Amino acid sequence: MTDIPVLSSIAPFAETSELWFVDIWGVMHNGVRPFASSVAACEAFCKQGGTVLLVTNSPRPREGVAKQLDGIGVSRDAYDGIVSSGDVSRSLIEAWAGRPILHIGPARDVPIFSGLKAQPGAVVEDAEVAVCTGLYDDETETPDNYTAMLEKLRARDVPMICANPDLQVERGGRIIYCAGAIAAAYAALGGTVHYAGKPYQPIYELALKIGAEKRGAMIGKDRVLAIGDGVATDIAGAARFGVRSVFIASGIYVHAGETMDHAARRLFAHDSAGKPVAVMKDFVW
Repeated sequence: MTDIPVLSSIAPFAETSELWFVDIWGVMHNGVRPFASSVAACEAFCKQGGTVLLVTNSPRPREGVAKQLDGIGVSRDAYDGIVSSGDVSRSLIEAWAGRPILHIGPARDVPIFSGLKAQPGAVVEDAEVAVCTGLYDDETETPDNYTAMLEKLRARDVPMICANPDLQVERGGRIIYCAGAIAAAYAALGGTVHYAGKPYQPIYELALKIGAEKRGAMIGKDRVLAIGDGVATDIAGAARFGVRSVFIASGIYVHAGETMDHAARRLFAHDSAGKPVAVMKDFVW
């Protein structure tokens, strides 16, 4: 048996925490529809005085994430604020103002550049930096489609800013690739990649700062709980930052028909990535 408890309710953690860092994709929705139990759990925590920040590796600034959540149907009563990888990546991008910037990603992610002096428009051959927010068409492409482009960038030692460290997400039951997969392929070629989202420190530091502002007081890390479905992002990032985490099962990591106890033993057999304090099949109050 694993030493990580498998829980059926998140409610006990509400008594030992003031601030939740909740992942969005795979926890609050599947890219198509909201998870009603997750929304209800966050609403319940907020009603009893807790603060919920949605902490996401989306490359979109928080305003764009909120609009996307509205479209999917995630109630704004379920959260107090949003912190995105797009928010914390903008300072990395702005450092390249006035230089040729290549944007790798769909047109819907262009708002990440909104209001910045640094603007995209360079072609592969002229770029001095590449900003990757995703695949141009994540419905049909894989990282293999980018091999030739990445080899050209690597030949000139062009650095990459990855605005979404996620490798994959589940969209309506389908697994699709994210910017992190492109960045991983580039790193495998020897390319330099800079990250700001989960599991890296900047996004957690910003989230803790915003959480303190929302509550009007500093919050000890022992009163923070991270909730997510990403082993290498949500769980590892929380461990690095020194806060507790709860792992929510997803189709990306948990095999069909696999028990939660078996999945926990398999996924968290080693301490290198950090361990959650509990695992749950569903995010339920």
